[in-house]
Amino acid sequence: MPARSRSLVALTAFAAVALTATSAIAQKKYDPGASDTEIRIGNIMPYSGPASSYGVIGKTQAAYFNKINAEGGINGRKITFVTYDDSYSPPKAIEQARKLVEGDEVLLVFQPLGTPSNSAIQKYMNAKKVPQLFVASGATKWGDPKNFPWTMGWQPNYQSEGRIYAKYILDHFPNGKIAVFWQNDDAGKDQFKGLKDGLGAKAGMIIADKSYEVSDPTIDSQIVALHDSGADIFFSWAAPKGSAQAIRKVGELGWKPKFFLANTATSVASVLKPAGLENAQGIISTSYLKDPTDPTWKDDPGTKTWLAFMDKYYPDGDKTNANNVYGYVTAQTMVQVLKQCGDNLTRENVMKQAASLKNFSTDMMLPGIMVNTGPDDFFPIEQMQLMKFEGESWHLFGDVITGEVGH
Repeated sequence: MPARSRSLVALTAFAAVALTATSAIAQKKYDPGASDTEIRIGNIMPYSGPASSYGVIGKTQAAYFNKINAEGGINGRKITFVTYDDSYSPPKAIEQARKLVEGDEVLLVFQPLGTPSNSAIQKYMNAKKVPQLFVASGATKWGDPKNFPWTMGWQPNYQSEGRIYAKYILDHFPNGKIAVFWQNDDAGKDQFKGLKDGLGAKAGMIIADKSYEVSDPTIDSQIVALHDSGADIFFSWAAPKGSAQAIRKVGELGWKPKFFLANTATSVASVLKPAGLENAQGIISTSYLKDPTDPTWKDDPGTKTWLAFMDKYYPDGDKTNANNVYGYVTAQTMVQVLKQCGDNLTRENVMKQAASLKNFSTDMMLPGIMVNTGPDDFFPIEQMQLMKFEGESWHLFGDVITGEVGH
């Protein structure tokens, strides 16, 4: 072949390669916070203030993203995790959300914690069209794609949880008298509504209720009043500190009701130990994640993987603290969504992929619990299993129960 045709063939080949390269570049789509090398994720946690025991969730998530980065990142991109403290204060949450979106230019805000803080930033995030993704709160309002298409919850919502308890009470204690201690915010109101809706015609079983503010230094007078109501079933729907105080006070009063505790306050390390394990015996709650203190999982491969992760990436983390399991599993869900995004890292595609999770599960979710979402279903997890505290750990009982709230 003459030299000229050879170089022409080579040129044509080169042009073809150049074309493919350009179309590959064209297929990569980025919004602020994403590039060929990086995905910037924002986060807001109460590292200080009345709900600071939840702060370890952000630390576990940071550790998990470090693990992903050490293993080469997501589709070759490293995660930069920018996390700020809002002290569980709504005005501070607004300030931090603005800083993340306008200053740090993150692609999305992942797992901002707390119902009051998320309520404060929800309109802003939706106006800016920045994902407020996998909100760390079980309020039912995070599942409203019609009005807030940029906000999605993650954990079972509080109304589902309330319905699951109601089902159990109607089956086992149909003549019980119920007293409810609840947090005076959207979370507490939501849980209370789920219980009432679940009891239906028998909602009259609730004979007393008292609310409290998260900032209240003591809740003794509320617990004394509920004890004096003559109830034999007691519900505590409170943040970890309020729950620990409630468990301790019920114990001090020598009151022995059937005790139900909100799923968000079941950490042995940050709630039950401070309350005194002797006061926590027999308490019933719900779970959807494996509890590292439960002997059932002693030889479980998933739990061993989690323990190895903790040893390597978060050695100071408390292995008896269920919040560290929660942080791990939420981070795994986020990674799954980003993997599904491929090279289309736009905010719109992040939400689209978050709403396309099908039977996703991770090694620390209870068997049978799955994450499922759709364009009209922004409630990722709607199943839970009941558990009882005995000795020094929680023990699961019964079947996985679904407490779906109308979508």
